[in-house]
Amino acid sequence: MRGWLGVGALLLVLAVSIPAGAQNFAGDSLDRWFRLEWSAGLSHKGQPRLSGYVYNTTNRPAVRMRLTIDGLDPAGQVVAHTEAWVLASVPPNNRAYFEALVPPASDYRVAVLRFDWADDDDSGIFRRW
Repeated sequence: MRGWLGVGALLLVLAVSIPAGAQNFAGDSLDRWFRLEWSAGLSHKGQPRLSGYVYNTTNRPAVRMRLTIDGLDPAGQVVAHTEAWVLASVPPNNRAYFEALVPPASDYRVAVLRFDWADDDDSGIFRRW
């Protein structure tokens, strides 16, 4: 009896400690707030790079934005992964420039990975997304 109680307690602890999947947001859900425009090219050293803009379609500034960049093969399979910061804040109803060195690939997929909303009252408090 005592052994079963211990097993039951262990299972309860494990079930409670597993993070809820509902806390993760799909990239598609950010499309209502941000739009990405980019092109692939070469850096001055001949390395592949992406450069473009993140457009903020909201009335709130977005800060500390991080992008995820997947390199794709001709079949659309992910063959490389890179993350890059948008170095400036993305002003409300405006855009911010980004640039990232990337591994060689046939095509790329870029999405917003994370960001913070800046509060409107200049208090320096941010809300993490």
